[in-house]
Amino acid sequence: MSVEVRTVPADLPEVDALLDAYLDEREATFPSAQGTYSRKRTPAAEFTPPDGVFAVAYDDGVPVGCGGLRRIADGPGATGRFEVKHVFVTPAGRGGGVATAVMDVLERAGADLGARSIVLDTNDSLVAAGAMYRSRGYERVEPFNTNPNATAWYRKPIA
Repeated sequence: MSVEVRTVPADLPEVDALLDAYLDEREATFPSAQGTYSRKRTPAAEFTPPDGVFAVAYDDGVPVGCGGLRRIADGPGATGRFEVKHVFVTPAGRGGGVATAVMDVLERAGADLGARSIVLDTNDSLVAAGAMYRSRGYERVEPFNTNPNATAWYRKPIA
């Protein structure tokens, strides 16, 4: 696998295809004990510099993963917050470090855009995702949004 991650406009057709696959998979695998999955896509405009970016990972030109970063409102004692959204790797791209490569690009972009911290939410049923975030220095925090699909919220300071 030879992965290249590029920042791209979030309204490209391959972004739509990746986000549709992401939402379909999350809806199909969402823990039934937590209720019904709420399909919600962040508007592409929120991933536009200087307020955000969107990254797509390509393996020999084929899109295999993605993720976005957007500026969000400052919180108590937290200025310059950016939020990671829609990190997804296709089944064909899994196990090859695609999510790590996407997160590398998103975190660098956040630093370049002036982020003081990067936050994200996830669901504890996504065990590999939570492990990856923690291995990157993200620490669990109190909820910073009301995402009905989330059970875990994380934050990482950006130097």
